[in-house]
Amino acid sequence: MVIFDLICLKGHHFEGWFADLADLEGQQISGQLSCPVCGDENISRLPSTFGLVRRRSEQTQPQTHPQNQAQAEVQDTHGMTLKAFKELVAMSDRLEKDFVDVGTDFTAEALKMHYGVTPVRNIRGQSTADEEQILKNEGIEFFKLPMLNRKNTAS
Repeated sequence: MVIFDLICLKGHHFEGWFADLADLEGQQISGQLSCPVCGDENISRLPSTFGLVRRRSEQTQPQTHPQNQAQAEVQDTHGMTLKAFKELVAMSDRLEKDFVDVGTDFTAEALKMHYGVTPVRNIRGQSTADEEQILKNEGIEFFKLPMLNRKNTAS
């Protein structure tokens, strides 16, 4: 089972569970896939996400975009605006520079910091839905963001 982060043209984000990418694409083509909020059938797949834990001393200010402004911007073939993509590139650069990549040990490292076993630091990595539930149950704040995979991109 594969979980994909999805978005409709109206900007509603949601997850979908599929056997594989071909299953997702097949449901899109056959019209079986729709937004659970508005029913829109024009669904796009978002980049994969990962979790972050920030030091408590740092303040995060979520960026908000007026929905009508986002709808007015020209969208590329993947449903992502050029402006949003540029912001994602800048954010990914900062995350790569300022956050330690702990990979699949994200949950373990977050728990160690939470209980004072290791020093608190900025980390990034991957977690499963079950691991995310453990973090929530322990009262550990984290958030998921898309991360660019630059292995196959030219600089």
